[in-house]
Amino acid sequence: MPAELFAFGLSTLTTLLFVVDPLAVVPLFISMTGGETREQRRATARRAATIMFVTLTAFALIGRQIFSALGISLGAFQIAGGVLLFLLAIDMLRAQRSRTRTSPEEEAEGVEKTDVSVFPLAIPMLAGPGATSTVLVLVARASSTLERVLLVVAIAATASLAYLTLRSASLVERKLGQTGMNVLERVMGLILAATAVQFVIDGVRAELVRGPA
Repeated sequence: MPAELFAFGLSTLTTLLFVVDPLAVVPLFISMTGGETREQRRATARRAATIMFVTLTAFALIGRQIFSALGISLGAFQIAGGVLLFLLAIDMLRAQRSRTRTSPEEEAEGVEKTDVSVFPLAIPMLAGPGATSTVLVLVARASSTLERVLLVVAIAATASLAYLTLRSASLVERKLGQTGMNVLERVMGLILAATAVQFVIDGVRAELVRGPA
């Protein structure tokens, strides 16, 4: 039992980290906060991470109710979430900014806004469609209250790492360089692609077991 919980917690944390991918937000964060002081940048990063945590936790808490209200089976959502994650992974493998995360129009609007922590940093850059759908799939797969608690803990850990990454955005970009960030992006994209395929496989298996509605 402890081994299963550890495996679930580790899998959940790594999946969320790869989906949220705070490193991919670093260049945009730097461009949007170029005129801010160090303290203002830290405050922006803290607000964005906090809003991301609240948003994803809300999806985790009401995930089952959403499934029930919409009449959507877990298998169907796993397949849809897997396809969405796979599209995101392809862009990561190509080191391109994905339109499933945010669009150029949203980024341009964000640059002109006074406070960019809510939009577009927290939503949709950190807590975008990929992250929210992943949380819904993970909470539906959680078979016990303890596993659901681990999911919330994983969301909190991901939010904390996102804050630390954005807080140190200039240092991260300077140390890794564009080439280093692209290499890391491709590695995370490969792992995310495998996770997406597993979501689809699990979804198809669940639908076959469930049979016709």
